[in-house]
Amino acid sequence: MTTETDAIVQTPLGKVRGAVNDRGVSVFLGVPYAESTEGRRFLPPVPKAPRSDTFDATKHGQICPQGGAMVQGSLGESRTVGPMPDVVPGEDCLIANIWTPSPDGEKRPVMVWLHGRGFAEGAGSEGWYDGTNLALNGDVVVVTLNHRLNVFGYLHLVELGGEQFAGSGVAGILDLAEALRWVRDNIEAFGGDPDNVTIFGESGGGRKVCALLAMPSAEGLFHRAIVQSSVMLRATDPAKATEFARALLVAAGLAEGDVAGLQALPFDELTEAYHRTQKAHGGFQCAPTIDPTYFPHHPHDPEGAPAPSSLGVPLMIGTNKDEMALFLAKSPKRRKLTEAELHEDLEKIYSERYREILDVYRRNRPDDTPWDLWVGIESEPRRLAVNHVLEMRHRAGAAPAYLYSFDWESDFLGGLFKAAHAMEIPFVFDNADIVPMTGEREDRGELGDLMSTTWAAFARNADPNHGGLPRWEPFDPDRRATMVFDVPTHTEDDPRSDERTVWNGDLNYYR
Repeated sequence: MTTETDAIVQTPLGKVRGAVNDRGVSVFLGVPYAESTEGRRFLPPVPKAPRSDTFDATKHGQICPQGGAMVQGSLGESRTVGPMPDVVPGEDCLIANIWTPSPDGEKRPVMVWLHGRGFAEGAGSEGWYDGTNLALNGDVVVVTLNHRLNVFGYLHLVELGGEQFAGSGVAGILDLAEALRWVRDNIEAFGGDPDNVTIFGESGGGRKVCALLAMPSAEGLFHRAIVQSSVMLRATDPAKATEFARALLVAAGLAEGDVAGLQALPFDELTEAYHRTQKAHGGFQCAPTIDPTYFPHHPHDPEGAPAPSSLGVPLMIGTNKDEMALFLAKSPKRRKLTEAELHEDLEKIYSERYREILDVYRRNRPDDTPWDLWVGIESEPRRLAVNHVLEMRHRAGAAPAYLYSFDWESDFLGGLFKAAHAMEIPFVFDNADIVPMTGEREDRGELGDLMSTTWAAFARNADPNHGGLPRWEPFDPDRRATMVFDVPTHTEDDPRSDERTVWNGDLNYYR
């Protein structure tokens, strides 16, 4: 970020100094929204106390301790999403980054981004989440958040440590709710409207949006929601989460019930113990756990109803056409999958139903290779889950919801990623030119301008329609009106309907 001048705001908690970048946007990095969790590990967040000095918000704050690209570095990661910022892991990680056209007292819509990479990794500090262009295109205030993840944010300890650890299995979501309280109380100083707050997120971030929709204590802290590519249906079962916590204590060399010992471990040792335990438990992911005090309701339980707190919130939601292309690109069979291998792989997952499913996709996609068909079929469960959420909401008489499909295919690496998982993120932020995996198609800028404007329109009006977009009708289960983001962008009723219906609504394959 090239800085031109300081930007100083007076918040209820004290002065904050940021910088005006070369696009004229005021940027504030690493602003704490709650106290450090060091010494209070696994417990609910504590609101940030006022300070008398001016906080320096010109550099990134800490990120939650984790594995993966954010702390280990990854050449593959930099070649796809771009360079990772220079960040430090630690437990003083409850911080916000803010981009505003001007901290001038105007009440602009506020868009709070919840980052992806599941519930285990990532940060709002990642470069491709830079809010400059979105803030300018939509005249909105953009906020990205860091919060507790993995074992620090979602280790369920109530059965082992007692009621003092109520909320430990949803501490990361409690952090997000506390961040939204900070937004409510402070964002006006940055030019934002506390009464017009949209939460939005992709992948794990989309699941976090669903979790906040289901959390009673977060009700009223946001007013619209956008879920990209991944929904949360059920929270983790407490018994299963307790079994994992018990195994973690063993891996850390501690006695059963010695939660105080877990709190005292250096964070890097706790992270290592978590990864060892995770590997031994088949990749178990620490994620929000049902908690009668803080998280009593599954967000979208297929055998129940949507969380009551979610019904009054307008929603925009969708998936990418080739979600699994991102994950399957790591396969040694990529682009070389044979017909026999396709049948073998599909039969392992879908048993005797695989032929019926494959026949539908092959009929619709006669030019697809076995690899293309594999990607298409494996991508479908995410779309099924999104449609399930919309059907539940419609039956319950919820606020309007808008369904989209991102179909634009990148030419990166000869089109390997297609319209993959996460491919829409650079277009939502209008940052396609700094994210390598978007490739070199000349229409990237056109689509980025359209999508960032659309996301901001929804944030402003609870309705994504604007002058540059075809008419977009709210979802109903008969028509299933869908905005297909491509060049050109167009509307379509129930696209690829026979591919959707051949699954008979089976959500068992959603992961």
